[in-house]
Amino acid sequence: MAATEVPQTVNADSAWRLHPQVSVRPEPFGALLYHFGTRKLSFLKDRTLLAIVEALGDAPSARAACEAVGVPLASQPTYLRALETLAASHMIEERTA
Repeated sequence: MAATEVPQTVNADSAWRLHPQVSVRPEPFGALLYHFGTRKLSFLKDRTLLAIVEALGDAPSARAACEAVGVPLASQPTYLRALETLAASHMIEERTA
């Protein structure tokens, strides 16, 4: 992350989506995410995280996406931190009304 870049906080109660310029390629280990605008590549080494990312577009919130794929409440902070990393690299973005 560049020194001037501010980390993105993922509000668990806000709606999020995969950035429109991001392509997802599922892999046995999880997935590869490629942002065509920034040319960044991210590795998702967790199939549950991939399921959450895929659920974001239809879920009313990040928390709801976690619940939709069966992530227990106690494990959600781990996945929300992973979503913050994806938001900071512009792989996901907050949805607006």
